[in-house]
Amino acid sequence: MSRTIFITGVAGFIGSHMAHALLERGWTVLGIDSEQSAPDMAPLRLAPLQAFSSFHYVRGNVRDRALLVDLFAAHPAIDTVLHLAARAGVRQSRLNPHAYIEDNIEGQVTLLEACRSLPALKHILYASSSAVYGPSAPLPFSESVPVEGQASFYATTKRMNELTAQTYSHLYGFAQTGMRFFTVYGPLGRPDMACYGFARAIRSGSPLTLWDADGLARDFTYIGDVAAAIIGLIEHPAEEGESRLYNIGYGQPRSVGDLIRCLETSLGKRAIIHRAPKPAEDMLQTWADTTALRKTIPWQPHVTLEEGIERFVSWFSGSF
Repeated sequence: MSRTIFITGVAGFIGSHMAHALLERGWTVLGIDSEQSAPDMAPLRLAPLQAFSSFHYVRGNVRDRALLVDLFAAHPAIDTVLHLAARAGVRQSRLNPHAYIEDNIEGQVTLLEACRSLPALKHILYASSSAVYGPSAPLPFSESVPVEGQASFYATTKRMNELTAQTYSHLYGFAQTGMRFFTVYGPLGRPDMACYGFARAIRSGSPLTLWDADGLARDFTYIGDVAAAIIGLIEHPAEEGESRLYNIGYGQPRSVGDLIRCLETSLGKRAIIHRAPKPAEDMLQTWADTTALRKTIPWQPHVTLEEGIERFVSWFSGSF
């Protein structure tokens, strides 16, 4: 029996990969996206999806309550919602916090209110971020440790998403799963992320900016491993009224210098590095403890940073 999923941010990085993976598995996918975050990337991400007759796409904003109500009335078979639409960017959130309130907080509340009308709804999954842990959290980051003192307003909105999900599960019995993503990279990746930006700078011979901070490291996680984890969580849904949280990361931090060296190797060019002070919004290190995730689903990341960067550069070199 075919299942139907509603994906917000379907023209985004993770959203487009998830839509493709589920379409290949025989799902019906209804997707929405405003195409505002990376308009040049949206056609590239949507083109493979539009080859499937079971893919239905609407360009629009998740904050549009009337649009969601109409969509859900026309597609009552939706049993799963994957909420990935958001305004991303740690440093940008300091410049325009009101936009983050609108897109990240108001967007989620509007979606959850609309979800109350779905008769077949079984499970809501939504994107959170490793940024919620803040600079005082002990390493590795574990879901069992209370989070407080976020370093950026973006992180604050993501933590608010988690609290909002808990409240709606309590009030309306929603089964919800929050996913704290750790530095996802790969083909069709976000242009504002380091992997893409560094690759562009190295290839063009332009300087790239590296924060001048000892121990700068990220838990780089390949998109294919992330998609496999999300599929596993879809197949092992939360219980009615349960709001759960999982880290989705490789489980091993690597220095940002390692990322640059991998890009240099795959691109065959040396980076020109400009050092600058680390912004207050940026975490020094991230490191995912994935124990809870691996107890829930049979999942293990497989793609190393070296292999993942080779795949990314192969796509990057052939597309631009």
